[in-house]
Amino acid sequence: MIDFTNLKLSEFTTHKVGNKLRDEGLKISSEQISINIKTKELLLKYFLSPFNELEVYNFTHSSELDLNAAYTFVSRIFKNNLEFHQNSINLAKHLYENSTHPKVNGGELSVCLLKNCLLDGIEVDGVGLFKSEVKDIFLKFEPTKDAFKIQYEKGVNIKKLDKGCLIFNLEEEQGYKVYIIDSNKSKDTQYWKDDFLNISPAADSFHFTKNFLSVTKDFVTKELVNDTSLSNPDRINILNKSVDYFKQHDSFEKEAFEKEVLKDQNIIDSFRVFNEVYNEHQGVQISDNFEISKQAVKKQSKAFRNVLKLDKNFDIYIHGDRDLIEKGTDQNGRKYYKIYFEEEY
Repeated sequence: MIDFTNLKLSEFTTHKVGNKLRDEGLKISSEQISINIKTKELLLKYFLSPFNELEVYNFTHSSELDLNAAYTFVSRIFKNNLEFHQNSINLAKHLYENSTHPKVNGGELSVCLLKNCLLDGIEVDGVGLFKSEVKDIFLKFEPTKDAFKIQYEKGVNIKKLDKGCLIFNLEEEQGYKVYIIDSNKSKDTQYWKDDFLNISPAADSFHFTKNFLSVTKDFVTKELVNDTSLSNPDRINILNKSVDYFKQHDSFEKEAFEKEVLKDQNIIDSFRVFNEVYNEHQGVQISDNFEISKQAVKKQSKAFRNVLKLDKNFDIYIHGDRDLIEKGTDQNGRKYYKIYFEEEY
């Protein structure tokens, strides 16, 4: 959990970073920016409010971690705050070198040094990297002697952070603890995460829980859909039991999950093959035993669809006991479902 209650904005500067492919160039601030108290409050709200219930990442590199440029420049800031401004320039130049896709928008890169952050109860310094790309139109109504004058200005909406990154000075050798925001979900502009930062999900309970639930959902909706021995209520039942397992347990054991949720040995064997292919294709590794992250369960369970759609006439939401719904066909060949219940609300 991140707590910004006693946070102090220690250092702050902004540089303009364009699209290198379009030769938009860089505009580097020669010194740090001085801001008043009210502006500082608004900036911190703009930068930090989107960061909640997020996955943890680590800086990484295919050969040596020190060759990750963003990691190196941030490390220098942590080790010597007097080098903050020069390394903010280095970060801006590094971002420009990786802004080469035609769909990358130019914008302002703000770099901050944050003091007195609390991360899981530990007081720690943090470095914030925030990029503002999209500009909104704002109307200004100014009173005159007898009426109003209406003007417009272009600016940044402080409720819409385009890209952000918080790096906390913990677990340096593993690539620090990193949290990111990217409002653009297009794979074309993943330069922020993949090229500029070069980060990967941390091997923690959130990562394992999130990915295993994703594997299970994809297995049921993409693989088991071809199993003619299972009805749609059967498949929805497996999805429901999967989420229930993670909600009802504090720790995960793969074999116990398979026996409790999948049960049928043929389905278990099929799941194991699907799981191996999924992990290889997605480039993820999931432990067979891990502590369950309730944050990840809450986030991923929203994607589990438990709706049985019947033509365009009915939607049946199945939340519990599979035995309370039966499928049949009448003498005229019309299909039906029979539902048992005790109370009507």
